Amino acid sequence: MSLGDVAGLLAAGAFAVLVALLAIPLVKLGGVLDQTRQSIRETTEGVTPLLEETAVTLQETNKQLARVDVITSNVADVTGNVSALVALFAATVGGPLIKLAGFSAGVRAAFRTARPRTGGTRRG
Repeated sequence: MSLGDVAGLLAAGAFAVLVALLAIPLVKLGGVLDQTRQSIRETTEGVTPLLEETAVTLQETNKQLARVDVITSNVADVTGNVSALVALFAATVGGPLIKLAGFSAGVRAAFRTARPRTGGTRRG
């Protein structure tokens, strides 16, 4: 065996040790990547039902909002009808009541002036 052969054997041994030392972090990195893949799979499996439930919730919310929209429309119609009814009542009953109130105030004033006061003087 020559000196070149010994140097070659030492270089091959050093290269084998270097490969072995570099293999350890690569194996650990492979384990980390496997765990990451598993975590992503579990997260996806957990998020998928949540997204489905969210979609159902949004559909139900939209249905309820449509119902509220109908109720709001009906309330607006009722408000308009009540307003028209109040205006009709005011026009129908309000005018005669105002005239009656004015008439009764006039009659009261007439009775006050026609009645004699205590003291014997009439106001005229």
